[in-house]
Amino acid sequence: MTRITPRHRRFRIVLWTGTLAAAILALGLVTLRMGAAPPAPQTASTGEAAIRSEFSLIDHRGQPVTQDDYTGRWQLVFFGYTNCPDICPTTLAYMASVLDTLGPRADRLAPLFVTVDPERDTPEVLKEYVAAFHPRLTGLTGTEAQVAAAAESFKVFYERREEESAPDGYLMAHAGHIYLMRPDGSFDAVFQEGDQPPEALANEITARIAKEAKT
Repeated sequence: MTRITPRHRRFRIVLWTGTLAAAILALGLVTLRMGAAPPAPQTASTGEAAIRSEFSLIDHRGQPVTQDDYTGRWQLVFFGYTNCPDICPTTLAYMASVLDTLGPRADRLAPLFVTVDPERDTPEVLKEYVAAFHPRLTGLTGTEAQVAAAAESFKVFYERREEESAPDGYLMAHAGHIYLMRPDGSFDAVFQEGDQPPEALANEITARIAKEAKT
């Protein structure tokens, strides 16, 4: 992935803060002119209900797969690409540690790595790449349209960015979240490498699966 640099992040924060401040100022002026009380706060939606595991892709063995192939199993899903210089290998190594910590309990999980760079990440490339991290890890690719549809289902951001010094002259900016999806394909939780040790995440996943089994 092209990691969002601190400078880029600060720029976005400044931009959005300025936009929000301008909107608040405008709203205040309108309120004063109308002599009305400020409107009551509105409940914000996180959009989590819209996140679904829905895809039609090709796995690293060259076999077509959909979410139905993982019915009955929880999914641990990460979007990235094999030429990613930092976040992807770090996150996949983290996921591998989680799987190792889970041991036999990992049988309940389908760990999936979905590429956002299908132009370069063919099944053959993915097969070699995921094998370097964990034997349980499955790499998924497809056409650009198929990958875009999968990313939309998970509400994942990614974007191609030209970079002369990068392999083939471009990098892929993308989000770095790990999604935990229930066996029915619905959203359960989202995590990020570095937020907690792999042992803690393994315990949390175990607790979530156990809690779901009781309902």
